[in-house]
Amino acid sequence: MIQPHLFTAPQAATSLTLFRHTAPLVHCLTNDVVQTFTANVLLALGASPAMVIEPQEAAEFSAIADGVLINVGTLTAARSEAMLIAVKGANKVGHPWTLDPVAVGALTFRTDFCQRLLEHRPAAIRGNASEIMALARQAVAGRGVDSLHSSAAALEAARLLAQTCGASVAVTGEVDYVTDGQRLLEIPGGSALMTRVVGTGCALSAVVAGFSALPGDRLTHIASACRVMSLAGERAASAAAGPGSFEPLFLDALYGLDAEVMV
Repeated sequence: MIQPHLFTAPQAATSLTLFRHTAPLVHCLTNDVVQTFTANVLLALGASPAMVIEPQEAAEFSAIADGVLINVGTLTAARSEAMLIAVKGANKVGHPWTLDPVAVGALTFRTDFCQRLLEHRPAAIRGNASEIMALARQAVAGRGVDSLHSSAAALEAARLLAQTCGASVAVTGEVDYVTDGQRLLEIPGGSALMTRVVGTGCALSAVVAGFSALPGDRLTHIASACRVMSLAGERAASAAAGPGSFEPLFLDALYGLDAEVMV
């Protein structure tokens, strides 16, 4: 087993500064429930979100975008066609794409589809422990979007998945872990209130897609994406009375993060 190295906020400051300077265009083929929140998270961090889902346009736009997110939360047959076209379009021009395997292991159609997508070599995968274990073909069944396992329980599955498909794999939960199959980074922080607002995990996947497009060490950039989101969650939770006030405070916290705050 690879020993994790603790990844902290100061280490994420450089990636965040680069992200804001680069302002990546992120093509999000994501689920209907979280589109607005995902777009707002990307905008708060200084990125440009787009939600192009028409199959005839998906490949064209994925070639323009800096990074592509494939989130199967509200997967349909038509949407799977657009997603596959977008992935092929991104690969054709060498742009990274990120997979969020929502509820894989719990439902057959999306599980089979995500296994097909792995053949197209995602740059990053972001999911909860049950999703990552199921994607790695370990005998687990999830409960929809909820994980039945701690993130630490999926570390071996994440390592194997990274080694077989070449992706950097982020397993998120109370503690986040990111691995490329050789290295393992542990990212602390966050707040329980993040699980009481729809879309924080899906939005994190979009942020991972944006950070994956940055030049330099991809594993560090993806860990930075996780730490940026967890730190914003901590700051928002400290002032929130509950989920209703947490969401706008979370967006404000993301907007206010900079290198000095991260340090």
